[in-house]
Amino acid sequence: MVFYVYVLLCYDGSFYTGYTKNLEVRIRLHQLGRGARYTMSHKPQKLVYFEEHASRSLAMKREREIKKLSHQQKQILADSKAEK
Repeated sequence: MVFYVYVLLCYDGSFYTGYTKNLEVRIRLHQLGRGARYTMSHKPQKLVYFEEHASRSLAMKREREIKKLSHQQKQILADSKAEK
């Protein structure tokens, strides 16, 4: 089973990072204000980055790594995906 790590850009310029096994459904939940407590108050604007991982544990590990990045580092990560 594939798991995804993803980064959302919120309307206030902040980033939200999470993981899921169904990316489309999870993004829709965030847009409806039911995805996470953070995205209830920081409305998500768009998906800016995602990765696929072979297991939940690998996805969770990568999520923790991304959450530790600075805002600027997350922007570079998002920009790298947009260039592909």
